[in-house]
Amino acid sequence: MDNTQGLIVSSAPHLKSDMTTSKAMKDVILALVPVTLVAVYFFQTYALFLVTACLVTAAVTEVLFRKLMNKKATLHDYSALLTGLLVALCFSATTEWWKGALATFIAIGVAKELMGGLGWNRFNPALFGRISLILLAPWFVPLNSGLSAWSVNLGTVDTITQGTPLAMLQQGMAMPGFFQLFAWYPGGAMAEASALAVLLGGLYLIYKQHIRWIIPLSILGTVFVLTLVAGQNPFYQLVSGGLMLGAFFMATDWVTCPINDRGKIIFGVAIGVLIVFFRLGLAATEGVGFAILIMNAFVPAIERVTRRASFSAPRAVSIPLPDKGTPVSK
Repeated sequence: MDNTQGLIVSSAPHLKSDMTTSKAMKDVILALVPVTLVAVYFFQTYALFLVTACLVTAAVTEVLFRKLMNKKATLHDYSALLTGLLVALCFSATTEWWKGALATFIAIGVAKELMGGLGWNRFNPALFGRISLILLAPWFVPLNSGLSAWSVNLGTVDTITQGTPLAMLQQGMAMPGFFQLFAWYPGGAMAEASALAVLLGGLYLIYKQHIRWIIPLSILGTVFVLTLVAGQNPFYQLVSGGLMLGAFFMATDWVTCPINDRGKIIFGVAIGVLIVFFRLGLAATEGVGFAILIMNAFVPAIERVTRRASFSAPRAVSIPLPDKGTPVSK
């Protein structure tokens, strides 16, 4: 009787996990639910409409590009929907829906699919789409009159009419209470409605072991120390703007951040330095997004510098020589 079995033989290490791409992506989407619900509470149908527009655009764009490249659609892995949700959260709820859709189209079509698809993109797709729209903004000026007809009026919504918390902080204006700003404040982008909600989502991802604490802590710690040295209120800096979302959800993107721990520390500290430079030196909007995208480009160099030696690489071993006159045993 033939008792032979077909075995798959491969080199070590032999690791087994029931985690799949779709499960991981669903966990990240689940982690974004708290801040999305806060945004919906504040901005109501505006938030729902913009999120829906970005999700639909993400799905349609992925199917279209993959069909044009003769590839099978991969909507089942939820990566496109996650990107669409992240793009939506980077905008204010009252942003024209077509701007969110265009940013999502660029994120999925250009930053993801044209760069090789999931796992091959050099830059974080959601941030790439958001920043691209900022860089393309001058082209929209002559088109505003025509594109304004595409705007959708969903009624009145209560919003903060003054500057965003980050702008208020940079201009030295009176700030709301720290706890209010940390937990529940409708200013700026939808992801800025609650730093607490973003933090809870980030801690959930750490608990599920989808991300490590190294990059978020490196970014937040660097911003805290440098703004404290610069005479700023570091606590307000941490909860203003898109810093929390960037630290936990953007910079930790599995494809566009370093793999090893030393690389993650360098990556996170460099992002923190750039954020402080943009905020205090240039007062540029979307400083978090620019900082992360800039460091995305340097990830290959960081990987080369911090690369661990191969386990099979020969190592030089020093053998002490015996003193003169001492016989060497064989």
